[in-house]
Amino acid sequence: MKAVIVYDSYYGNTKAVAEAIAEELKAEGHQADLRSVRQKYRVPPEGEILFLGSPVRMGSTTRRVKKCLEKLDKRLWKENPLVVFTTILALPDVPTEQQKESREKYDIAAGRKLGEVAKSLGLNAIDRHLWVDVKGNKGPLVENAIEETKQFTRDVLRTMGV
Repeated sequence: MKAVIVYDSYYGNTKAVAEAIAEELKAEGHQADLRSVRQKYRVPPEGEILFLGSPVRMGSTTRRVKKCLEKLDKRLWKENPLVVFTTILALPDVPTEQQKESREKYDIAAGRKLGEVAKSLGLNAIDRHLWVDVKGNKGPLVENAIEETKQFTRDVLRTMGV
């Protein structure tokens, strides 16, 4: 199976998650085409599954990722699964109720909204998405982030039956 992993990244955290997804896909015997939305490619992305990732900034995924989603060839991707992943600011060790509510309402919801936009465009976005915590505004990722990303990737593959 060929997977395409498309991501946007400001400080390298979302890129690290995208690379972990690609690494796990390859470890499971699949092909992985890793693409940044900040680069131009001569050939549009093609594969059997698409992972689409963005940092959450100001409670939303990036404009570049949204544009990428809008520009996808719907004929090629309408049947294939689309998996959303995001990187978000980790909660402090002892979060307030307001911080917990804000995280759910804006940060985690941003990934869900991206999946909903994909569905509204006729794409096959899976309901479950991955969000990965980042320490501070610029990172790095929290300690267990890469292993959780790889486990999520394995879970998605198992759900697909591959």
